[in-house]
Amino acid sequence: MHRCVISQEEVRSFIERCLTTVGAKPHHASSLAEVLVTADCRGHYSHGLNRMDMYLKDIQTGVCAVEGEPVVEKESAATALVDGKNLLGPVVGNFCMNLAIRKAREVGIGWVVAHDSNHFGIAGYYSMEALKENMIGMSFTNTSPLVVPTRGKERTLGTNPLSVAAPAQHGDSFVLDTATSAVALGKVELNERRGDPIPDGWGCDPQGHLTTDPTSVLKGGGLVPIGGSEATGGYKGYGLGMMVEVFCGILAGAQYSKYVRTWKVTDRAANLGQCFVAINPENFAPGFNERMSDLLSIQRDQDPAEPGSPVLAPGDPERMNMKKCEEMGGIPYHINVVKYINDYAKKIGVSQLLPCDKIVSI
Repeated sequence: MHRCVISQEEVRSFIERCLTTVGAKPHHASSLAEVLVTADCRGHYSHGLNRMDMYLKDIQTGVCAVEGEPVVEKESAATALVDGKNLLGPVVGNFCMNLAIRKAREVGIGWVVAHDSNHFGIAGYYSMEALKENMIGMSFTNTSPLVVPTRGKERTLGTNPLSVAAPAQHGDSFVLDTATSAVALGKVELNERRGDPIPDGWGCDPQGHLTTDPTSVLKGGGLVPIGGSEATGGYKGYGLGMMVEVFCGILAGAQYSKYVRTWKVTDRAANLGQCFVAINPENFAPGFNERMSDLLSIQRDQDPAEPGSPVLAPGDPERMNMKKCEEMGGIPYHINVVKYINDYAKKIGVSQLLPCDKIVSI
């Protein structure tokens, strides 16, 4: 399989050029570019460059604001309610996570929720910000309704991702970053774009039955919760998705469930709800990092069920992908994705496109 390798800096600059072309402030464009490039480096291609056209359309149609900054509406020593002012999700996310970390530094914990936000990229980007301060980080967001609840046929929950990051010793860490659906919608979209079927248990057709046809999922069907069908525990993922909605749409006073606008329909502001938490382990039992390292080692050091396939901890696959990108000198993209994004960039008047002169076989 052939891939086009592009340096992180080239991708970052390209995204910034596209965003500023449609009217985004340079520092807002930089925030989004950093999140998208981080997603691709970590192997979450469904939330990186592949998503850029969505952000551009939101700005072009005027349903996402480009002026102003997030505002704190209400706060206590440990909590805050933020008005995202309908700005780009990463602008809101960075503001809120920085505020949560500041509060955790002062009183041990910071819990910040925001309304009137937009898609913020990978949830793990924000939880990992806390690692830089040797803190536990958590981030959550609701999304457009894409998930069909257990026993249902109607999409009434978002993919509602959550992320928890916890520091260990010597720069090691636990980083959980997961949708509460069986898979992110972007992965279904990528499979459709490539002409590939999806694995059983990713989505259902308009009648609520599991299917391997990505088009059936995208046109009338929906994603299913983590666990898949009821028989395989899908109701647990359904419950987790609702938990995220409690922290986000309900707690922040944002849109929630079926009231969030339809995915990729830009007829009104998204008004997403998001939640950001920072916890300082220093306010709890001593030796947190040492115990975290031990916990990670207990999992990784056991004999694997299949030789050559070691037990991994959450965050390990992403670290492996980052190392691969470093060794290759850039991020390996599917050629069709690069072509699609370059074609879109041309339409909005961007002349300096992504290069595709370094082709590798993977």
